[in-house]
Amino acid sequence: MAAGWIPLDTDVTWIHGSASRRRRNDPHRSDPPQQVHHLAPGTVLIRQSKDVTYEAPFILLLLGERRSLLVDTGAVEGSLLRETVDRLIAQWLADRAQSHDSGHHELVVAHSHAHGDHVAGDAAFADRPHTTVVGPEVADVQAYFGIDDWPRQVVPVDLGGRVVDVFGIPGHEAASIALHDRSTGLLHTGDTVYPGRIYVGDSGALLDSLDRLAALVETGAVSHVLGCHVEMTNRPGRDYALGARFQPDEPSPFMTPQQLLQARDDFRTVAGRPGIHRFDDIVFCVGEGPRVTVPLYAQALVERLRHLVR
Repeated sequence: MAAGWIPLDTDVTWIHGSASRRRRNDPHRSDPPQQVHHLAPGTVLIRQSKDVTYEAPFILLLLGERRSLLVDTGAVEGSLLRETVDRLIAQWLADRAQSHDSGHHELVVAHSHAHGDHVAGDAAFADRPHTTVVGPEVADVQAYFGIDDWPRQVVPVDLGGRVVDVFGIPGHEAASIALHDRSTGLLHTGDTVYPGRIYVGDSGALLDSLDRLAALVETGAVSHVLGCHVEMTNRPGRDYALGARFQPDEPSPFMTPQQLLQARDDFRTVAGRPGIHRFDDIVFCVGEGPRVTVPLYAQALVERLRHLVR
């Protein structure tokens, strides 16, 4: 670990859905709607339950002395997330002997990218005092963060006592961004690198983005790589079906810098080939044609039938 990094507590068992959802009072329906875990002081990771949404996205909150940054608002209506974020910020300020309104502590709500399972809770933050909800489109992201040379320019965002570097990583989605927290070494990649299915809309853009992520990793500045989902099993090359509601054998959402480098190298071998390409840690789904959609939806149908009879 690099000298000066704040260590992250990544040794946690995440909620991963209930074994059965058929009966309303089934004792196996045990997941709370979300799980909140403090990775480090001022660094909080929240997961929405698969009992609420099969997407089960991870939402990151980075707290600074002057303002805080929420990355995504999840896949469901955001009132519970809003309550949770308010509580976490209030506690953060109280621990520093500041009132909730001291210095008008600002909350910035940004998005890893514009897809619906990452912006669904935005409305709950629209009327929050001292809050900016950054629009999800490329122009919105550029305007707020001051990115003139999209996507290559790296912009430092000072939260007060911690700096987060923000830059574009299109390929999965046009407005995708990465965030690198200098204080912990955490690299957040949204839906671009995570243990699961990476849906590739633009292969050339994604390869360029992976090259730039890899270049950052190769500087030694990255401690952990985090995405927004987990869809793999603990068996190399095996993913859970699209729409899976129960994932008891999933790996950690945190990947190593070496796994990101391997993902870049793996993608280079398949970037020009539409279809589903399985590797140990990641599945690349290149394009939107039948080579991708037919097997994915067939797998999802089988999973749905299995789920109904559990």
